[in-house]
Amino acid sequence: MSTDNMRELRRLGYETTRPDVQRLVPQDARRILDLGCASGALGAALKARQGAEVVGIELLEDYAAEAAEQLDRVICADLNSGLEVDDLGSFDCVIAADVLEHLVEPWVTLEAAAARLRPGGTIVISLPNVQYLRTFRELLRGRWPRDDVGPFDRTHLRWFTVRDARELLTDVGATEIAVDWQYFFSGSALRIARGLGERAAPFLAGQMVLAGRFPGSA
Repeated sequence: MSTDNMRELRRLGYETTRPDVQRLVPQDARRILDLGCASGALGAALKARQGAEVVGIELLEDYAAEAAEQLDRVICADLNSGLEVDDLGSFDCVIAADVLEHLVEPWVTLEAAAARLRPGGTIVISLPNVQYLRTFRELLRGRWPRDDVGPFDRTHLRWFTVRDARELLTDVGATEIAVDWQYFFSGSALRIARGLGERAAPFLAGQMVLAGRFPGSA
């Protein structure tokens, strides 16, 4: 598959304004770091919504060039190497939307990001939910699901349940965790799923967005 075709397939996942992520970004955040910012659509939406300064880090040069036209600063770099940029400064919010699962050591990257947070800051992460029922269905068929896009994107290196995701945040110092479940269906099915509550959500939602709040100043 060509690069252009693959990008088109992934556009809905990586090049949208991500209202689901925006909901958990504090509206008083004035400086935001977007890890894996893609073409900058999410960061641009946050700039428009709350006048924040948004800095992006992006691996792919084409994406980084487009993001640079929308964000305040974009660094083209591999997050697997950490956040080795001396003049990044500190942030009120760090976003890692659908990027941690692509990293060899996401825990290390998130720890480096947490070190950039100001007191009382927030980290927002979006991750595929491996506890989703489709995982069990495919395993019963004797295979691990691998798709070109989506929760089972074949380029994913790491997999997380909601417990794993919570631990990602608490292990780097977050003390308050909020979870927003993302379902891949609508209408009456969505109403039923939400009505079943938090105990059913890990099996019915294909995606999860979490916000971890860090302690403020003493």
